[in-house]
Amino acid sequence: MKITSPMLLMSAALALSPFCAVAQHAPAEGRLAQLYAARPPAGSAFVRVVNPGASAQRVAIGSGAEQSIGPAQRATRYAIVEGGKPFNLRVAGAARSQPAVAAGSFTTLVLNPAGAVRPLQVIADGAGNTDALKAEIRFYNLAASCPQAKLAMAGNGTAVFNAVAAGTGTARAINPVKASLVAGCGGRDSAPFALPALQPGDRYSLFLTGSASAPVLQGQPATTDAVGR
Repeated sequence: MKITSPMLLMSAALALSPFCAVAQHAPAEGRLAQLYAARPPAGSAFVRVVNPGASAQRVAIGSGAEQSIGPAQRATRYAIVEGGKPFNLRVAGAARSQPAVAAGSFTTLVLNPAGAVRPLQVIADGAGNTDALKAEIRFYNLAASCPQAKLAMAGNGTAVFNAVAAGTGTARAINPVKASLVAGCGGRDSAPFALPALQPGDRYSLFLTGSASAPVLQGQPATTDAVGR
């Protein structure tokens, strides 16, 4: 784990977990921007699509803009849809109606690499971290033939998540810190992935794709469409 400031270096001696470090406070301008940002309508829900496959797919959720997801960028942004009502989804130009999700919920839909017309796997992401001084990381096991996946610190092997079942995700709040991570299934680990320097309130997603014999760990910020998009 690389700690870049003297303050974080001092606190590391008291660390109780691989992600325990002194929180960095977000700039005042950023906090004010969040405070006065436009809010989604009451009853909204938040939905994104992940493509674990090897070929890119173009996806649009509800009335949102089309996005290309695939090997380089695994997931769309969270789109804002009306909770409790079915919504439209377009994958590779084919339109479909997707069952309703609860108001206030965050949901990740997983494309089936074997065919976009098949039902999408639904992963409930929950409401997420509510501690404004912490960041959140969420890890998904989407690797083929991997019944249980792990996420660990590169080098020392300290566990971040253990036994994450196939087709599921799990999350934890962390104090902002820079780290290098590996993920895998059984005795095979992915190449190390450098977690970026997260700020308080950030949400970051980590996706394990590939297969149990050739796992691939990737990550990207979990962002939401702007209100009115």
